[in-house]
Amino acid sequence: MTIGVSLILIAVGAILTWGVNAEAEGLNINAIGVILMIVGAVGAILSMLFWSSWSPVYARRRRTYVDDAPVRREYAQRREVVVEEEDVAPPSAGPPPGPPPP
Repeated sequence: MTIGVSLILIAVGAILTWGVNAEAEGLNINAIGVILMIVGAVGAILSMLFWSSWSPVYARRRRTYVDDAPVRREYAQRREVVVEEEDVAPPSAGPPPGPPPP
């Protein structure tokens, strides 16, 4: 869940909680609104927690480089594809057709 979806859930929940005065039989619209706001808030917190710069996982992914150590770079080998096309006339064909008539 992204922060955008979380904000939409919070907004819809707030509208259901404080903006809707209708009553539905068997449904508590206020409770649904509160549930949506809680789910949106939890989703926003989790999105920020796992967001790259805020994440505790991100701190473990950082690498420290030493100035005196040689830099080791690994590159994936590229595959080189060469396509050669030849114009081959069918064996029973005559000369190529001329330009279309005007």
